[in-house]
Amino acid sequence: MLELDGSFGEGGGQILRTCLSMSLLTGRSFHLRNIRAGRSKPGLQPQHLTSVRAAATIGQAQTRGASRGSSSLAFEPGEVQAGSYRFDVGTAGATGLVLHTVYLPLALRGGQPSELTIIGGTHVPASPCYHFLETTWRRYMERCGIRVSLRMNRPGFYPRGGGEIQAFVQPCLKLISLHLRSTKSTEARGFSAVAGLDAGIARRQARRAASRLQQYGLKCGFREEKWPGGPGSVLAVELDTDPVPTLFFALGERGKTAERVADEAVEQVVAYLDSGDAAVDAHSADQLVLPLAWAEGASEFRVAQITKHLTTNIFVIRNFLERDIVCEGREGEPGILRMG
Repeated sequence: MLELDGSFGEGGGQILRTCLSMSLLTGRSFHLRNIRAGRSKPGLQPQHLTSVRAAATIGQAQTRGASRGSSSLAFEPGEVQAGSYRFDVGTAGATGLVLHTVYLPLALRGGQPSELTIIGGTHVPASPCYHFLETTWRRYMERCGIRVSLRMNRPGFYPRGGGEIQAFVQPCLKLISLHLRSTKSTEARGFSAVAGLDAGIARRQARRAASRLQQYGLKCGFREEKWPGGPGSVLAVELDTDPVPTLFFALGERGKTAERVADEAVEQVVAYLDSGDAAVDAHSADQLVLPLAWAEGASEFRVAQITKHLTTNIFVIRNFLERDIVCEGREGEPGILRMG
């Protein structure tokens, strides 16, 4: 059984999710200790526990320590089974991160199409929102040879949650390596949405973002939307980059002004554009390294920022799989990822 320390690197849920995926893909058992040791609430919380249960369900796995607050988990995988699955986090925990745990094993080992329904948060802090998954992540997966279609049945914001997404994962016989080059975007588009809040908030978010992006020299346009449920708000900016559009977003919260929400999204856009010839945004980089580790041939791309999530993912993958993965550059700065 492979022994791993959950306090390594970013020290959060990233190690757990990648361990679960890699275990199902390789058939290797693992024991993870010190789970989320550096977090204010260490151990398995509902979102992470849902990822464990989802992985165990699709992979007919045996687990020890799969309980709330547990800092230690043993996971012994079985055979991955395609099917129709429903997972409810029970809180506003991120639906997208549960999806990230199981999509690749289902695509590469399921053999048949699978349907996932995941209930929880669709637009919550520190995780990819639904629209990032649909706009950027899904299209990167297509470039790798993985076909995933997504649908949001209802939004879910922190702290209420209750959102629902569906993912339809097709079997994949072969993954494709990637060589990505940078493109510069002079146009931005996006949306400003509110759920259970005054429509004026969406208008203020959109106006602020448009004004700041125009000052930066970008042409832009935003649509304003009012969603059911909530309360919550989101401002998303989509850049027309190649090979896939890149989406940045910020979320409202109690005490944060609409203008600050817009500023947070715009600052991400500006940081990405100022990163030089980087092709891949910081969030997509750590999400791409997992499927590319299973692709035939070499891959290479420049990333706007090397993050702890990226280096942590590389560390975990190397423990399960013999693959030459090199990340050139310093953390917090642009870099190059090469995979032999």
